[in-house]
Amino acid sequence: MTTYQPRPAGSATAQPVSAVPEAKLSRRQIAKRTLVSLALIILAAAVFIGGWDMINISRAAQKTFGSGNIFSALTPTDLKSSSGRVNILLVGYSADDPGHPGATLTDSIILMSLNTTKHSGYMLSIPRDLCVDIPGYDVYGCSKINEAYKDGGIALLEQIVASDFNTPINYYALVDYSAVRDTVSALGGVWVNIQSPDPRGVYDPNINVTDGGPLKLANGWQKLNGQTALNLTRARGDSPDAYGFPQSDFDRTQHQRQVIDAIKQNLGWTLVLNPLKNGKLFSAVGTNVKTDISVSEARPLFSLFKNIPQSQLQSLSLNSLDGKDYLRSYETYSGESALVPAAGLSDYSQIDAAISSLNQN
Repeated sequence: MTTYQPRPAGSATAQPVSAVPEAKLSRRQIAKRTLVSLALIILAAAVFIGGWDMINISRAAQKTFGSGNIFSALTPTDLKSSSGRVNILLVGYSADDPGHPGATLTDSIILMSLNTTKHSGYMLSIPRDLCVDIPGYDVYGCSKINEAYKDGGIALLEQIVASDFNTPINYYALVDYSAVRDTVSALGGVWVNIQSPDPRGVYDPNINVTDGGPLKLANGWQKLNGQTALNLTRARGDSPDAYGFPQSDFDRTQHQRQVIDAIKQNLGWTLVLNPLKNGKLFSAVGTNVKTDISVSEARPLFSLFKNIPQSQLQSLSLNSLDGKDYLRSYETYSGESALVPAAGLSDYSQIDAAISSLNQN
């Protein structure tokens, strides 16, 4: 193939000039260019698809976080921590069902502690029937810890946990149980490994049909939709016909930690690769979660959480911590069954020592 240049002044005819051959690209260069192009396409799609929902995301951020707006996430700040750990009090309650008798009580309390340098952490469930001293409210001895929020709000509950467990609380997240359903639904479901000692799995007929019940799951890996995940976190098998819940509330708290862990496994990749779901996830959080975490702290905290390998995020309970049961049964002044430290009423010395050892190791 030839091309012709314009005839220079004084030339009789135009001279043919051979075309300059294009440099041949290596396979590595082609692959690199292809990946860059693909990344730009994904980024453009993310902006186009996710951008339209930015208003809803911003509103969700304002509802959820303690301060700041969605753009504060662009300038993240350092996290509060205590001795190299970020301690978060996760509190579940039933604001979505205000008509039932326990709507103002906390159904679940989980102390999540994340090591800021070692990429490790744990989730420790605090039984809702644990009998504690509620300052200013106890007249006849101790009360169940799930009454603290009703009596004095999240600040009082934080105070009790920090004092009894000798653990400073850096942040709290007050979670309406609907957050579980809506978050799992936004993720398209999560996988949970049911490991009941009953060969049939788990069954709780107390879950209403209107809520997708009764709950019935076989042992092994099960993919749960949002409503079933919510039902699993609530079920404790206290019906005579139920099975698979030999430890009642302890089984329930174990399932709660399993669902949190399953959400964690799915969350990171979904936020990166499926921007269409981001609005739904932010809406699930914004509608159902209240926290004192600021928007500028949310990004580094999420990064800290998701970068902990699954094998390094321990799921713990006080009735089996370090292979020991640190609790014993107790009867309150009103005749209710409750739990107290094995060392004695209001004696948290053994529990505190176990948590201290856990933090050091």
